[in-house]
Amino acid sequence: MPRIIFHIDVNSAFLSWSAVKLVMEGKPDIRLVPSVVSGDPSDRRSIITAASIPAKKLGIRTAQPVSMALRTCPSLVLVRGDWEWYKRCSEGFIAICRNYSPVLQQFSIDECFIDMTLRCSGRDPVEVATRLKDEIKAKLGFTVNVGVGSNKLLAKMASDFEKPDKVHTLWESEVQEKMWPLGVRNLLWVGKKTEERLTAYGIDTIGDLANLQMGYLIRLVGQKFAAQLNEYANGRDDSPVETEVAEAKSYSAERTFPHDYTDPKDIDRALFKVACIVAHRIRRDGFRASTVSMFIRYKDFTVSQRQASLSQPTDITAIILNEARRMLGEVWDGVTPVRQVGLGVSKLTHENYEQMSLFEDPKLEYYREWDRQYDERLAQSEDARMLAYERKKKDDALVFTYDSGEKALAAAKNAVKSHPTYRFHRTTLPDGTLCFEVVEDSKVIERHCV
Repeated sequence: MPRIIFHIDVNSAFLSWSAVKLVMEGKPDIRLVPSVVSGDPSDRRSIITAASIPAKKLGIRTAQPVSMALRTCPSLVLVRGDWEWYKRCSEGFIAICRNYSPVLQQFSIDECFIDMTLRCSGRDPVEVATRLKDEIKAKLGFTVNVGVGSNKLLAKMASDFEKPDKVHTLWESEVQEKMWPLGVRNLLWVGKKTEERLTAYGIDTIGDLANLQMGYLIRLVGQKFAAQLNEYANGRDDSPVETEVAEAKSYSAERTFPHDYTDPKDIDRALFKVACIVAHRIRRDGFRASTVSMFIRYKDFTVSQRQASLSQPTDITAIILNEARRMLGEVWDGVTPVRQVGLGVSKLTHENYEQMSLFEDPKLEYYREWDRQYDERLAQSEDARMLAYERKKKDDALVFTYDSGEKALAAAKNAVKSHPTYRFHRTTLPDGTLCFEVVEDSKVIERHCV
């Protein structure tokens, strides 16, 4: 039976939900005028988290400082976010969607997927989606877009078509007509840097990307990312709507030093590297963490450790790192030699939203962009190095053979460059083979041999 997937996305969620509450209080509908939601409207350094359609038409965008938006529109209506109210609106929206199908995956506070394959058997999916959209509007007072497709990717792409209060389809048979003419940035997971790289080589549309030879695409973005882009550009996505997932309970990484460190800069550099690793892993697996723990091991192998709870779940490297740095100041006197440092996160969730107070930090968008670029660099690295990293706990190292020492050395250097905790050294194997070993701590990850 062909799959039928709905993606339901609240239109301008935070602003719509704020508007509903104000209308209930007898106040004007802010959706009809230039208006924005921000952390603290009285602080002009505050960041905009949502904007009305009239505001967007004036060029006002999310992540823009309130002061800049006010210069564009002095009469702009400013509303402070109400996190508890947003959670209530989200719960009501999800409850209605769940009535249509119990196979529901919440993707964020304001969007979800539902598998309607069985529920739409013998029925028009567009008619069902329209009824769902209208029910949410009638009962909750805000509008949604519903994307209907044969997989999660196409359903999500469809929901991003013309807004608000619309139902759109994107079936596999419609990919060439509806999706291929779109710019490459419209494809899920294509960020600004990838877009710049692709368009620099004349790959402007999703159709250009779909029809590009794999060998050429691999040279541009790396084998792993190329395979994903090719599948998505051709509208292929086999991932299920996951109602329950076997979850990891925690993530951690550690760094053992070649000799005992006493310089705070060395300790901080190591803490930064392990924070990058841990934060990347939880973003890769779609998690956010509420608890951060860290430890240091001294030259006599005794351990000092701390654990702290965050005010809300996060996957941002800088937030995790700063909490670890704060705890480091509590456990280390700054002079005792340190042999090893480690960092972990736990109390994981897939919830993909933040309290409004976080948006008051002007650096938040910078942090997110830094993380996105870091993740993209790792995603574009060669499969062999990524596979080596994932298999580092196995007994066997990956072996690569080259026809010259220069090529073997270059490959080892690239492997080390792609991962912050790797290093390499030259050695000769028992059979006399010249080899450059890539290691993490004392564990051999790869051998690049001549």
